Amino acid sequence: MTIRRVVPNLASRAQEESRDFYGLLGFEEVMNQGWIMTLASPSQPAAQVSFMTEDRTGPVIPDLSVEVEDVDAAYAAVRDSGAEIVHPLRDEEWGVRRFFVRDPNGRVVNVLGHR
Repeated sequence: MTIRRVVPNLASRAQEESRDFYGLLGFEEVMNQGWIMTLASPSQPAAQVSFMTEDRTGPVIPDLSVEVEDVDAAYAAVRDSGAEIVHPLRDEEWGVRRFFVRDPNGRVVNVLGHR
């Protein structure tokens, strides 16, 4: 299984303030869809943090996102393990294929791949 990046997802009602604050640490906005904004390090683009007001199509704001090379293989592995699938595997209109799974500590992980 190849992991491309891991991104913490923080619930936020203060996206502009968060962008300004994390900008002090060198992060820059790389995506903003209104309900989710992602900031990244210009020198290390995989170093990211996302701020979410909601998840547009998911049942909850996931605690973190893990981008993998083969999301279908990841889905099969966690499904076969008996882990709780919180949100089924599906293609999203913004160009990702993803699902949510609950880890042993109760955290919800958004597992995705870009199409």
